[in-house]
Amino acid sequence: MHTNDTAIRADGLVRDFAGVAAVDRVDLDIRRGEIYGFLGPNGAGKSTTVRVLCTLLTPTGGRATVAGFDVATQPQQVRLRIGVALQEAALDPKQTGIALLRLQGRLYGLSKPEVDDRLTELSKLIDIGDALGRPIATYSGGMKRRLDLAAALVHNPEVLFLDEPTTGLDPVSRTRMWEEVRRLNRELEMTIFLTTQYLEEADELADRVGIINAGRLVAEGTPADLKRSIGNDVIVAQVDGHDGPALDALRGVSGVTGAEVRGDELIVSAVNGPATIGAVAVALNGIAPVRHLTLRTPTLDDVFLELTGNRIESSHIETGQDNDLVEVGA
Repeated sequence: MHTNDTAIRADGLVRDFAGVAAVDRVDLDIRRGEIYGFLGPNGAGKSTTVRVLCTLLTPTGGRATVAGFDVATQPQQVRLRIGVALQEAALDPKQTGIALLRLQGRLYGLSKPEVDDRLTELSKLIDIGDALGRPIATYSGGMKRRLDLAAALVHNPEVLFLDEPTTGLDPVSRTRMWEEVRRLNRELEMTIFLTTQYLEEADELADRVGIINAGRLVAEGTPADLKRSIGNDVIVAQVDGHDGPALDALRGVSGVTGAEVRGDELIVSAVNGPATIGAVAVALNGIAPVRHLTLRTPTLDDVFLELTGNRIESSHIETGQDNDLVEVGA
């Protein structure tokens, strides 16, 4: 049941394509003013979930409400209260940034003075600078993302959906986008639903994280709680070759709960890392020289590995496009 404290709610949400569930009985309860990170690899169902919540796709089953309105039966009410910045910004390259923002404001029924006031406010919130008067064709990737974000905010929505907002951006642009997301949340108390495949992004921004895999929500909690739930430290070792014998040697070390080869590194899970790292070094040195040995706490990628047997990071692709199933003709 929707309460005044609930911004987004889903109960058993399903979205099928040709009988295959891209979103499979997902439950969500996201509070007003929360930054919620929706984390998962390409094709996990992140973008499909966002499209259902934004009324771009109808649910196949279950129910969802956004800002108190049902996405299936009250889509227009939902659309008036949300801002959406999807992966591929539909920006006219010949249009100037300011013309796009003014058009967006008028489409939402704002008067010219209201649009002017809103653009003044947005210029303080989002680093869009002097480029607004130039054609969008001249913008960098980061500039286009920031313009798309500003367009999503013109009508001052209650809930903002950001679908992979920093995919393809350079590190400086990514950091700048993070700062803007934080500012929106802090200064406007805006609820933000953020999909990402970047572990550090979810860790850095989200109050809570939902981890999705193959259309199902497999874990949910604060980043700190999720990492703590593993209960293991991680020892990272670099050994010259001999991966098979090294893994065999580690199986006999007390305190080691698992090990895998990842690139040129051995990733070792240990109940008590500081107490175990010495024994790990001795075991590995018996096989081959150890070039590097470090101890770290778990990451969200380690959580995903524990839950699914796979890594989120290994699922990255160069284009950054989400491989969720797409409905033909949609």
